[in-house]
Amino acid sequence: MTTKTPKIDKLKLVNIRALAARCCYSVIDQGRSLSDELPKQQDKAALKDKGLLQEICYGVLRYLPELEHDVRALMQKPLTGKQRVFHFLLLVGVYQIKYMRIPDHAAVSETVAATGALKNRQMKALVNGVLRNFVRASENKTLHKQETLPVSIEYNHPSWFIKKVQQGYPIKWQQILAANQQKPPMWLRVNQQHHTSAEYQQLLATAEIDINTIEPLSDAIELSRPTDVTKLPGFAQGWISVQDGAAQQAARLLDCQRGDRVLDCCAAPGGKTCHILEKSPDIESMTAIDVEASRLIRVEENLARLGLNAKVITADAANSKTWWDGQQFDRILLDAPCSGTGVIRRHPDIKWLRKATDIDALVMLQQQILKETWSLLKPGGTLLYATCSILPQENSEQIKHFLNMNTDAVLVNIDCNDKPEKDMPGWQLLPGEKSMDGFYYAKLLKTIL
Repeated sequence: MTTKTPKIDKLKLVNIRALAARCCYSVIDQGRSLSDELPKQQDKAALKDKGLLQEICYGVLRYLPELEHDVRALMQKPLTGKQRVFHFLLLVGVYQIKYMRIPDHAAVSETVAATGALKNRQMKALVNGVLRNFVRASENKTLHKQETLPVSIEYNHPSWFIKKVQQGYPIKWQQILAANQQKPPMWLRVNQQHHTSAEYQQLLATAEIDINTIEPLSDAIELSRPTDVTKLPGFAQGWISVQDGAAQQAARLLDCQRGDRVLDCCAAPGGKTCHILEKSPDIESMTAIDVEASRLIRVEENLARLGLNAKVITADAANSKTWWDGQQFDRILLDAPCSGTGVIRRHPDIKWLRKATDIDALVMLQQQILKETWSLLKPGGTLLYATCSILPQENSEQIKHFLNMNTDAVLVNIDCNDKPEKDMPGWQLLPGEKSMDGFYYAKLLKTIL
């Protein structure tokens, strides 16, 4: 009688540190998005390990300059070429030792074991030696003793970005950089077609999910701690969506009315499109456009889950001739392409993927799209300009320029309970303020000449 060999679950044999090293290597050295790369690596991991993998990858990218400085101090020469992925494995090991609750010996042994998973056991001695030396140096407090660190290492941001933040916010720049290093909270948007915010709060209480705060202007709900969406009452039925409190201000500020024709430019992944439809079900129509067809898949998925309808078009907002039917819109949301510097705490790879030279190009693109979409707006209509950036070039300075160039544009005062900065039109939320992401809004009325 023959006995069958038990089937081995390959996911259980995957080394999470090896996956993390590959992911960070892809982001930093190959310029790939963490949002794209992390899910690829998580697909190889067991369900119970997906969170650990995410924590390590996000942590390495948050503290990249500091971790690289630590590793350089313990090595004679940097790792290059085919050995480069092991540089990131060392960063993974150092991050665990410095910032995670994993015991030092476990962090070292699991990271050393990853050399096999990365198919180069010859690196085992080097990885083991560097990490053990780091543990000893940390215990003895001999690493970087009395060393003055460069500002990029001290604050874990690229130098060019620090300079721009200092220029834009000479008093608050340190506060902004510190906020970028924090883990973001989880915000919920209640679908008003099913429940009021107060009613949904009761459902959360019944499910024993704690609330930290309610944002008073939008009724956005901040949870005390992130929660698996499958545990949120009615998520699959479309009762609730996950969306930061700052992004939830858009539908309120656009203030759509019955019978309005509405355009959402650069709409993907569709959170604001859906919120507008939830909040204003009696508008005449919603058109959502984005230049990337692949990103519009998410828009369609969100609309379907929430039971909402919109005309979704793959289109370039900077060139309306290719898609516009000639009928002007009553309300336009322009969530403009931007540097994303207000959401670094959610996407730490932005710090390393974005370059100083990108900003001027983005500003020119924003100007082009703003000019084009303004022509699609009816006289008497409203355009809401939004970015998830904190850089004045993309925000207040952009709007100042637009107002100077367009005599039919009037800036509308925004109800935000904040005292506006002097000479800074619009509403600039900084990362961490009111627990929300960094975001900018300017509301523009097109006058009837």
